[in-house]
Amino acid sequence: MAINVNTVYTTVLTILNKEQRGYLTPYEFNKLGEQVQLEIFESYFENLNIMLRKPSNSTEYANRVKLLEEKIATFETQAVATVALSGIFGQTTLPTNTHRFGMLEYTDSAKLPVEVEKLTRHEFLQARRSQLTSPTRSHPICYLEGTTLNILPGVATAAANAAAGTGSQSYIIEFVKKPTPPVFAFTVNSVGGYVYNSTGSTDFEISDIDQTELILKILMYAGVIVRDSEIISQAAQAAVAQDSLEQM
Repeated sequence: MAINVNTVYTTVLTILNKEQRGYLTPYEFNKLGEQVQLEIFESYFENLNIMLRKPSNSTEYANRVKLLEEKIATFETQAVATVALSGIFGQTTLPTNTHRFGMLEYTDSAKLPVEVEKLTRHEFLQARRSQLTSPTRSHPICYLEGTTLNILPGVATAAANAAAGTGSQSYIIEFVKKPTPPVFAFTVNSVGGYVYNSTGSTDFEISDIDQTELILKILMYAGVIVRDSEIISQAAQAAVAQDSLEQM
């Protein structure tokens, strides 16, 4: 479940204003919220790597690996790729919201789809020079260069195929998308106060299990903005403690 952006903002303001420590504008909050959400999101992958090296736990609701995989699964998605020819290669670009590339699937007419083998650039160049591993339509290969996927054999999609009479070829990119940046939208009342506008707002997309960590880390950065070292220290200590609990 998502985390309500208004709940997080009002909680942060309540803690900051409890002892008149300062104020965080919606603009500042949105920037901090985007940064912290990305940090927590990336920690899912780091913590999963740690947990996979530890003994497994068969208890359904205490299985850390399963919980982290469920958090990541929320962001797993796919997109149809348009592939164009560039010399002997087929090329396509990853979607702009890609966080981590998963796999590329290729379908040739009525045949069953196949996974395009993902290689390093070195492995890719070696494979195309070998008679045994040379790519075919039933065993295509690719490598990622920046945000561009280079594919062999080079087979274009859509209009290019129709014009060449080569049938129907298609590609699907499986990837983990970035979380959408949170937005606290507002209107201004008669006394200059910010009033939450749910219509234009965007909630945090990370798991609601991480709400406490989210608030603590936003407070830590907010302490820098309001120049309060005590807020920074207390929030940082609490966030570290929270992280330790999740990795136990």
